[in-house]
Amino acid sequence: MTTIQLLRDVEGGYRLSEKEAVGLLHARDRSLFEILTAADRVREARAGPVVSYVRNQNVHVTNICKNLCGFCGFGRRAGDEGAYCDDRATVLKKTRLALERRVTEICLLSGVHPDFTAETYIELIASVREAAPEVHIHAFSPDEVMHAASQSEMSTGEVLALMKRAGLSTLQGTAAEILVDEVRQIICPNKIDTATWIRIIRESHRMGIPTTATIMYGTCERPEDRIRHLAILREIQDDTGGFTELVPLSYVYQSTPLFRNGQAGPGATGREDLLMIAISRLFLDNFKNIQVSWGKLGVKLSQIALLSGGNDLAGTMFSDDVSGNAGAPGADFLDPVLMERITGDIGRPLRQRLTDYTLV
Repeated sequence: MTTIQLLRDVEGGYRLSEKEAVGLLHARDRSLFEILTAADRVREARAGPVVSYVRNQNVHVTNICKNLCGFCGFGRRAGDEGAYCDDRATVLKKTRLALERRVTEICLLSGVHPDFTAETYIELIASVREAAPEVHIHAFSPDEVMHAASQSEMSTGEVLALMKRAGLSTLQGTAAEILVDEVRQIICPNKIDTATWIRIIRESHRMGIPTTATIMYGTCERPEDRIRHLAILREIQDDTGGFTELVPLSYVYQSTPLFRNGQAGPGATGREDLLMIAISRLFLDNFKNIQVSWGKLGVKLSQIALLSGGNDLAGTMFSDDVSGNAGAPGADFLDPVLMERITGDIGRPLRQRLTDYTLV
């Protein structure tokens, strides 16, 4: 079957196999543009013309981390130069600043502090909820849920229930990276394995806690690994419907141990970035929303990604120490005025949304 015929079939409702999706990821000639165009048409049919964004703020709590993954320039050991762990007063100060910026979502981001317990995480959520009762709290990864459970000798279900009761709105679908254990052993050996990530995500969805889905690509994984990862997400979404969106995260390499040690190259190319957006759109037929991470791609490539299957321009963020410390300049804030210029230039309307994709 030719690429054009396969793409026509997908536009007509055919579900891509993993093998077919891997073949599309290898596109290097003019067929690349056919794939991007098909993905844009599927985006139009599934998500409409609007480009959405959320007015949110990242609140970084600590950069002390037990994992110290090879792709990360953010994590520190306790006692390292630049290591910090905010107290409650500092977290509340950051929360009040977020409220002054009229955000609808606060995203709590941390290293996985070795001393944090379930009580620590629950107190963090409760503190932010008390200070910002109307704001959506998007926080913590399955790895942090597992860490909290282990530290406090609880089940992950018990931890999730307590987090929800304290005010957690949605769980972050991070710590996924690539859901292939052979790759995880190289890039994040101290994180939970694939089966545990899947179990906690499914558990969260069953308990009525939606999550994002992420993929961090461009280290040392193969095209087959990227598509296996997407297939796992598609299988979960078939069963639970609990993912709000896919967030493809291009590996920022400049200041990371993996790159410095020669275990990973200099990240994905522009071709790979656009194909990741496009093939995610074509393969994930049960996802409405594909996010474009402008902090990873840069503003100009992000604009083209919106013509390649993406329908969401992520958030304002106001700070992104994780991307910045890895080597991505200018990843901290994108003004909606600039967003408007980006989307208007390609003839698409920009609309603010809430975390659940309700348009404001």
